[in-house]
Amino acid sequence: MTAFLTVFLSVFVAELGDKTQLATALFAADGARSKWLVFFASSTALVASAAVATLAGSMAREYVSGPALKLVAGGGFIVIGALILWGALRPT
Repeated sequence: MTAFLTVFLSVFVAELGDKTQLATALFAADGARSKWLVFFASSTALVASAAVATLAGSMAREYVSGPALKLVAGGGFIVIGALILWGALRPT
């Protein structure tokens, strides 16, 4: 149960306010679409995306050690964060 909550909370917090959530909110705000259709379509898309990520991660695990994967993932997040900060602080 601890592993489930760790994964759930990590993904839930990461998804808050991202482009996917904003796009879903915009689709739901469109009165021409059923809110249930938007909910089920976006839920299905997130499940499919998670399936792809899970398969990719499990295949990568066969070729790269766990600590190396964590190092690469952490480094990737640092690079993305640095690029976001650079863009926000760069004079326009």
